[in-house]
Amino acid sequence: MLETDEQIAELLQKTHVIALVGASNKPERPSYGVMQYLLNAGYTVIPVNPGLAGQKLLGQTVVAKLADIPVGTIDLVDVFREASAAPAIVEEAIAAGAKAVWL
Repeated sequence: MLETDEQIAELLQKTHVIALVGASNKPERPSYGVMQYLLNAGYTVIPVNPGLAGQKLLGQTVVAKLADIPVGTIDLVDVFREASAAPAIVEEAIAAGAKAVWL
């Protein structure tokens, strides 16, 4: 668990690839704006949404689940889903070799 601003800054400096779970193709949704911001900031963002899998979102190909991303690729999983989905997503993130999860 990150407890200080310095720890958060260090995590973000070491992060290059972010899987964004709950990515939306609707510009009014927070996940869309966050994905756009992260891409503009230079991060590689892999959108995750089973309903949009195979489509392009902000120029990135959407995958259905974290397991569709090669193990060890993900630095950070950014989650835009209801709280009840978090435990299963964290388990998937661990299995995918993600270094951190942001809820």
